[in-house]
Amino acid sequence: MPNEAGGSALRGRRRSAEAAPNADVRRARRSARARNWSLFVLFTGPNILLILAFTYWPLISNVYYSTLNWRLGSSNATFAGLDNYVRFFTSPGGLEVWRITITFTLATVVGSMVIGLLVALVLNRRLPGRTIARTAIFAPYVLSGVGVGLVWLFIFDPNLGLLSHVFRFFGEASPQWFIDPDLALVMVIVVYVWKNLGYCAVVFLAGLQSIPNDLMEAAELDRAKPLTRFFRVTLPLLSPTVFFLTVTTILSSMQAFDLLRIMTPTGNGTNMIIFEVWLQSFGAYQRAGYSAAISVVLFLTMLVITSVQMRFVERKVHYA
Repeated sequence: MPNEAGGSALRGRRRSAEAAPNADVRRARRSARARNWSLFVLFTGPNILLILAFTYWPLISNVYYSTLNWRLGSSNATFAGLDNYVRFFTSPGGLEVWRITITFTLATVVGSMVIGLLVALVLNRRLPGRTIARTAIFAPYVLSGVGVGLVWLFIFDPNLGLLSHVFRFFGEASPQWFIDPDLALVMVIVVYVWKNLGYCAVVFLAGLQSIPNDLMEAAELDRAKPLTRFFRVTLPLLSPTVFFLTVTTILSSMQAFDLLRIMTPTGNGTNMIIFEVWLQSFGAYQRAGYSAAISVVLFLTMLVITSVQMRFVERKVHYA
C-alpha cells in the first residue's frame, strides 16, 4: 500500500510538471493572438471605417433614395416603391441610354484592345527610339480627361478646327460633330480610344515580354508562319492579359464621364448611364430619386458583368 501511494503521488507530480509548460504555451498563444488582433484592428480599423462611411453607407442610402419620389434639395419626399426603376426601363429615354451605353462600351473596349495590341506588337520589336514611343503612347492615359477633351474640341471644331482644314483640302465641308447625335457619339469614341489605348498597349507589352522565347523559337523551327505563330502561340499565352483588360476596360468605359461632359455638355447623343445619372440629378431635372435608381441599375449591371466574366470567361484563360 505505501508503494502504491508513493507511485500515485509521483504520477501526480509528473502530471503537474507536464501541465505547467502546457499552460504557459496556451497563455503565450492567447497573448500572441490578442497582440495580432490588436495590430489588425489598429492598422485596418481606420480603413474599414472609411470604406464603410464613404462606400457602403452611400451605397445603402442610394438604394433607399431610389425608392423615393424626391427632387434634389426638397424637404418633401414620397415613397414611390419601384416606380423609378419601371420608368427607366420602359421610357424611350431609358432605352436610348442603354443603346448609347452598349455602343460606346463595345466600341471603346474593342477599339482600345485591338489597337493597343497592334501597338504593343510593334513596340515589342527592337526599334530605334522605342522607349520614347512607349512613353508618348502611354502619356495620354495619365492626362486629365478635361484637358484632353478641350484639346480635341479644337480639333473637331467644324469652323476653326484642324479636321475642318483637312476636309476643306479635299473639297468637303466639315461634319457637324456637335449637332448630329450619331457623329457626337463617334467623336467621343475616337477620343476615348485615343486616350486609353496606351494603357492597353503597355499591359499587352508586359504580357508579350513574359512569353518564353524558346516557344517562339520552337515554332520558327517548325516553319510556322508569323500569323500562325501569333494565333497559335502568342494569343493563347496572352489570354490572362486579355481577360484582365476586358474586365478593367469594360468597367472604366461604363463609368466614362469627364470626357463626355466636356465635349458634349448637354449629352446630345452621348448620354450614357453615368451621364444620365448626372443629368437627372444635377442637371435641369433635379430628380434625385430617379437618378438614384439609375445609379443602382449601373452598379448592378457592372456587378453582373464582372461576376459573369469571373465565373465563365476565366475558364477560357490559359495560365502558363
